[in-house]
Amino acid sequence: MKATSLNGSSKKRPALRLVSTKELPREDWLQIRKQGIGSSDAAAAVGLNPYKSQLELWLEKTGRDTGMPKADPLDEESPMYWGNVLEPIVAWHYSKRTKHKVRRINAVLQHPDPELCWMLANIDREVIGADDVQILECKTAGINGARLWKEGVPEYVQLQVMHQLAVTGKQAADVAVLLGGQTLEIHRIERDEQMIARLIELERKFWRYVETDTPPPADGTASAEAALRCLYPEDSGQVADFSSHAGLTAAFIEFKAVRQSIADKERREAELKQMLQQAMGDASRAEFSSGYVSWRKAKDSIGLDVAQLLQDKPYLQARYPLLKPGARRFLVS
Repeated sequence: MKATSLNGSSKKRPALRLVSTKELPREDWLQIRKQGIGSSDAAAAVGLNPYKSQLELWLEKTGRDTGMPKADPLDEESPMYWGNVLEPIVAWHYSKRTKHKVRRINAVLQHPDPELCWMLANIDREVIGADDVQILECKTAGINGARLWKEGVPEYVQLQVMHQLAVTGKQAADVAVLLGGQTLEIHRIERDEQMIARLIELERKFWRYVETDTPPPADGTASAEAALRCLYPEDSGQVADFSSHAGLTAAFIEFKAVRQSIADKERREAELKQMLQQAMGDASRAEFSSGYVSWRKAKDSIGLDVAQLLQDKPYLQARYPLLKPGARRFLVS
């Protein structure tokens, strides 16, 4: 696929238009994203995305992510859905507040340097006719997500925008974020050559994992856990002998020690909890100079006694079977 130059007034070489997205089906767009690292991938590629690990991103780029749970873009309870719905509204209010005109680019952009052709970017809006800013990134954050913006633009969003500036050669971007559905904040991010150089270095290291078909190391996150289960869903029955592997042997010894430490702390936590409960008796709350604890009865609820139901009507299990796929269990001895 031949990329064409994206016209721009920046002194740096402008980005290339890899492909138009105006009428591009979502499935084709997802396939194109596998050809490189997009701006929304940047934080995950360098291990700084709080929601996605390098290993999960690697699965996506190598086409091994079919077993991973996917967000439904039409799910009205999904942040992705509301982000897409509210993006044009955020862009309109940004223009209203700043008086800057914006427009869609409708293309997947590519870094003009052939050595960095794997650096791709999708940009929400281009700012027109402004000397001090050229890109607009639109964000929405719900009640829970808004806490990440208390100190300004979260790191993973800063990396996303810096990646966009690297690809396009532009000097600055505004991030407009709608917090809790009613507060619009606008943050300016200026081009930082040192940060871009470091970002490219780390992204190139990740892309080598993709090019060499080598999985990056897991990082202990829930994302990496899900990725490992997707990558290795079945066991072969074989035995791996790591007894002469010094690194893995040390990891195993430390793993057991950490587990024992956690067990000891959990046991002590239970003792302290019960000490407080016993002292409280039937009191609902206990106050201290540094805080409080409460011990209240929850409301009664009515559930379904499945065991009794199947005992009374055993034929229902054959009529309504539910297959629960088995999962690999990690046991330590």
